[in-house]
Amino acid sequence: MEVLVGLPPLDLVIQGEARSAAHRLWSLGCWSYLHPQQGHSCILTRLQKSDPIFNMRVDIMKLVFNLEPKYRVTMLAREEWTGGSGTTPMVKGLILFTDGSRIAEGTRAGVYGQSSNRRLGIPLGKHATVFQAEVYAILACVHETETQDRPEKYISICSDS
Repeated sequence: MEVLVGLPPLDLVIQGEARSAAHRLWSLGCWSYLHPQQGHSCILTRLQKSDPIFNMRVDIMKLVFNLEPKYRVTMLAREEWTGGSGTTPMVKGLILFTDGSRIAEGTRAGVYGQSSNRRLGIPLGKHATVFQAEVYAILACVHETETQDRPEKYISICSDS
């Protein structure tokens, strides 16, 4: 069946994948030789005996994820924005406002940068919801701040969603 559809033999594909994985794990220092002639260890032993090039280390780095957030989200109640609690919200640095709206022509996402005097109006068509427009406006703010090389340490995105 494999010959009819032009595929390589499945056993050879599996052996190749096993050898590739064994070599990759060995190169990363994640391979241990508990029993070099038994079980999975024999895959790498045979591979390294077949060609001396497989005994050489490769230029591979372990993938490391840094999942610590680079931002802090502060949710304020309506009273804090309107000044009902007697305090004004603490915003500093670059201040951006977002809004989503729906009119007869369709839905739009809006961004206004108070300190940068930046205005964006993004038409999203007739099928987008106001909530989708709000989320899109927030993403547009993030994109704007990432693409501009701004010296501000603090960026405040003010949204009513």
